[in-house]
Amino acid sequence: MSNTQRACFSNRCIPSRGYIISTMILVLCTMSVSLFALEKNLGEGDYVVYSVKVNETVTIDRIVEDFVDYDVIIFGEEHNDAVVHYLELLLFQELHDRYGNSLTLSLEMFDRDVQVILDEYLTGQITEKHFKRDARAWINYEDYRPLVEFAKTSKIGVIAANAPMRYTNIARTRGQDALLVISETAKSFLAPLPYDTATGEYREKLLKIQEVLEPLLIKKDSLMPSDKMQKKMPPAMMVFKINQGQSLWDATMAYAIYQYRKHNKDKKVLHINGKFHSDEYFGVVEQLRRYDPELKILVISSFPDDQFPDVDFTEYIYLADYIIITDPSVVRSFDFGDF
Repeated sequence: MSNTQRACFSNRCIPSRGYIISTMILVLCTMSVSLFALEKNLGEGDYVVYSVKVNETVTIDRIVEDFVDYDVIIFGEEHNDAVVHYLELLLFQELHDRYGNSLTLSLEMFDRDVQVILDEYLTGQITEKHFKRDARAWINYEDYRPLVEFAKTSKIGVIAANAPMRYTNIARTRGQDALLVISETAKSFLAPLPYDTATGEYREKLLKIQEVLEPLLIKKDSLMPSDKMQKKMPPAMMVFKINQGQSLWDATMAYAIYQYRKHNKDKKVLHINGKFHSDEYFGVVEQLRRYDPELKILVISSFPDDQFPDVDFTEYIYLADYIIITDPSVVRSFDFGDF
């Protein structure tokens, strides 16, 4: 990472309170969602792609051609950005056109313990209804369905990359040492223990999130119906270890990609996750480089910006190799409810 990419930790590196809440609500399973019937008329006028390497705006085709020199693309998104979901499918299709059967898709949106269910659906063994139910599809699965359907039609493998929330909850509330007692089968769904936790600037970002979420969790605890249960439970801030939980997600996604490529060395991987997991080359990117220092990783960060379309990209060059700014006026694919 360049000195610019490792720019000193500053206010611009710290996510806003709104963004923190919106990205973490899915994590905490306390969101209310309204799906929109979006018109499928998005196009090049709804986004701008910027290459940090060449210091200019480019097309999606440039990313496709650039990928020839890389093993993995880490595509960081905001989960309810309709333009980005359109772009992810477009990129996936163009990568497949260029690289054919050497391409594999990897998704944060499915946990590692549902890989067999995902495989069953991709090979036509089970119905979509049973797939969505048994694979615990995200509440906004319609945003990712085009990717899965294209993979199914094109016979492209899909990695269910994420750590199940029941185990990240253990790490978040009790620390990763508490995972040592789970079964060997359960451990197979996670990165090998012990896993590295965030340090430096990434840890500082996580602590900023913790400052915002702790009082919200305490408020949530106060709404519990059982006073006796409240008395038995320690305050949320006493048990909230965001670094442990977030790092387990990061490490597990990275390990899923690493493990897959270890057995499929000729494969290129397009991995999609929330941008917080990969911005500034932190999170999944750092963990993946620990597992395989020789791996060549291309990082994309995408998000809306009120400056669109006249964006000052110098504000964002520390985030990734490619920055994609989307039109903030395009309706989001779902709304977060009150937390």
